[in-house]
Amino acid sequence: MDLAYLRAHPEHLRTFLVHQRIRETPVGGGSICHALRLTLEDGASVFAKFINDPADPKANAPVPDGFFEAEAAGLRWLGEARESGGAGVPEVYAGLPGMLVLEWIEPGEPSAAAAERFGRELAATHRAGSPGYGAAWHGYIGTLSQPNAGGPSWAEWFAEQRLRPHLRAAADRGALTATDVRLVDQVLARIGDVAPPEEPPSRLHGDLWRGNVLWGDEGRAWLVDPSAHGGHRETDLANLALFGGLPFLDHVLGAYQDVWPLAEGWRERRPLHQLHLLLVHAALFGGAYRDAVTGAAGSVLTALG
Repeated sequence: MDLAYLRAHPEHLRTFLVHQRIRETPVGGGSICHALRLTLEDGASVFAKFINDPADPKANAPVPDGFFEAEAAGLRWLGEARESGGAGVPEVYAGLPGMLVLEWIEPGEPSAAAAERFGRELAATHRAGSPGYGAAWHGYIGTLSQPNAGGPSWAEWFAEQRLRPHLRAAADRGALTATDVRLVDQVLARIGDVAPPEEPPSRLHGDLWRGNVLWGDEGRAWLVDPSAHGGHRETDLANLALFGGLPFLDHVLGAYQDVWPLAEGWRERRPLHQLHLLLVHAALFGGAYRDAVTGAAGSVLTALG
């Protein structure tokens, strides 16, 4: 099997793997999936990940149907922006039940120059736009269901399709107390007062923390593991500051601003946007994220006065 054959017949990959016709090299995976670098007959490499066996004690919660198909749809949608100068997105060779096969990106190191390029390219990806908020497919973030229905305004859509579902999930898990839930509910009730100025929906990665930016060896940063949808571009940029922040983030933001300046007050709105991923982490991983959730919600309410 060479790369041309894989592109034409992705459904045959499992058979070739079973019969050991492809060299496999393990790479970092996780609790949801395991990953391999596959070397094909023509010497080309591809990245493949497979859903972990649910019987494996290290496996996370069962992965829902359509999990990799949704990721493949998001990658293809983001990849459309590459033709207009958008960020690097691995080509999807196969998005099948339980398996996703992508272009192999040779890892590299972050640099100021690569970060500035990423800032410019991310602005172009965002500017490629979306027909509306949400997406045409049902989404996932981690193993959590991610609603993708639209909404009449960004504030209402973000509250009902991004914050409220994961608030409920985090509370049901016991990661948040009733007092914590009331605090976030206050943000939801006043979200229109703190929302960014309305813009046409941007084309977002949707889960853009530092772990989902892959630095390649040719001075380019690539978007991976998206929960892609139409939303407000400030959300992607705010999430780049989470969990230690992306290396050379100031260079990314400076280059982005040169291409497509943000509305005044965008830095002060970061906690509102970050609430989404913080609630997701509380729902997935528990009370370790409680203080981060309440801290972000408190910052939003303090800004409101």
